[in-house]
Amino acid sequence: MNAPLSSVEDRKGGRTESILIQSKMNAVLLDDVCKSFGQVHAVDNLSVQVSVGSVYGFLGPNGAGKTTTIRMIMNIIRPDSGRIEILGDGQIEQVKTRIGYMPEERGLYRKMTVRKVLAYFGAIKGLNDHELAHRVPRWLERVDLADWADKKVEELSRGMHQKLQFAVTVINEPELVILDEPFSGLDPLNQDLLKTIILEMRDEGKTVIFSTHVMHEAEKLCDFILLINRGKPILDDRLDHIRSRQSAHTVSVELEGDVGFVETLPMVTAVKSKGNRLEVTLADADTQQFLQALLQRARVRAFEVKVPSLHEIFVNLVGASDAEDS
Repeated sequence: MNAPLSSVEDRKGGRTESILIQSKMNAVLLDDVCKSFGQVHAVDNLSVQVSVGSVYGFLGPNGAGKTTTIRMIMNIIRPDSGRIEILGDGQIEQVKTRIGYMPEERGLYRKMTVRKVLAYFGAIKGLNDHELAHRVPRWLERVDLADWADKKVEELSRGMHQKLQFAVTVINEPELVILDEPFSGLDPLNQDLLKTIILEMRDEGKTVIFSTHVMHEAEKLCDFILLINRGKPILDDRLDHIRSRQSAHTVSVELEGDVGFVETLPMVTAVKSKGNRLEVTLADADTQQFLQALLQRARVRAFEVKVPSLHEIFVNLVGASDAEDS
């Protein structure tokens, strides 16, 4: 998890000074936020600090609380308790022009042409005629919709509609972009197109938050991961830190000679043969100890520590979380 508020406290200023410093460091800050709908705890004591200039993934299974969290950030619904700050301000109305938000439920005027709908929303976001004259064609080109500029929105495919919604979201080039399931309905080529644009925005110093339940999307994009299940945070950290902490317990090895001794080693819990290789599951993550034990008994031709994918980490942690709650 990012540094807690108390870690940046000034000796003289105390917690008040800490909050001011942290607000400058983060694009979004949630502090012990809760939201319930009847007996259902949609979000349960969630604290998150979204660093400026990062891509932050809100991950979790369907119904985990991702969309509820995003709607509270956007002040569409109010939290029952807790505090939310956006771009250093506690009132979203003061910073709305600096935010781009694409909800899960898309909404564009179907009878308007693609060009006009983009210009219309650009004007709503405060762009003048001169800015619109440059940005509308540039963004249509950027999302590969220039050839459809004079077609009505209702003529677009689902994927094209999705790309137009994205262009509407970012045409004012906001500091903070919040995307709820941005890749649904897109084919792989257009997924890669939006991912490229998101990374470019990150490199320009903008902050991007997006929610998804598809792990491979987050794995390619995110600097930070927030994993939520049943409204509770399970993980919140840099993606590389998460991987390093979720140490692999599986090693792929190739040995010369008899390999029957491997399953008798004290740190080994399971062995599977895959061709001329063995997939070995260890009781702990001390892979060097395992390697030394192999070298004492055989010639090691190959030794590879299997790094868990984000999908594997997700399945393991969400499964463990569900087991604890049951």
